[in-house]
Amino acid sequence: MIGYLSGIVKFKETNRLIVDVYGVGYQLFVPTFLWQECKIGEKKEFYVYTQVREDAINFFGFSRSEEKEIFSHLLSVSGIGPKIALNVLSYSNGPKNIIMAIQNADVEFFDAIKGLGKKSSQRIIVDLKGKIGGLKELDFAAEADYDLIEALKGLGFSQEEIKKSIKGIKSDLSLEEKIKLALKEK
Repeated sequence: MIGYLSGIVKFKETNRLIVDVYGVGYQLFVPTFLWQECKIGEKKEFYVYTQVREDAINFFGFSRSEEKEIFSHLLSVSGIGPKIALNVLSYSNGPKNIIMAIQNADVEFFDAIKGLGKKSSQRIIVDLKGKIGGLKELDFAAEADYDLIEALKGLGFSQEEIKKSIKGIKSDLSLEEKIKLALKEK
């Protein structure tokens, strides 16, 4: 199974990219916001979800592991396939809004997504509400700067210390300035 790719974006098709990794072109299905961000000729890294079916092997690419994780959780819901899970990620523009919609039991949020009806929307909320507990870090990370959180984790901060130390840090500062402020708070 392929879990990560790094290569040059060679072609862009509707919600698909062809990524050249040392002469091999991998077709990745990606959320719309990632597709729009990618430029032909640009080197990019992707977290990959590999789907093996009887008639095909499909790769779904994401810019962050949190996106891949929420995609995986969506696939665990009965009746939700990769195309709809990708639509959910594209519509929500990332994991933060999906998590909030599940926590708030916002059926209308999911109902507005192409390919989802009211019953499927309710099923997503019911099935994933219990799993959201395991996504607390993902929920927290969605509110803050991923790079800052990773840097603080690398410095040995616990989740609670990170939450406490980044409270009130402005998002328009450089990563270096944010880390300095977080270290002062500890």
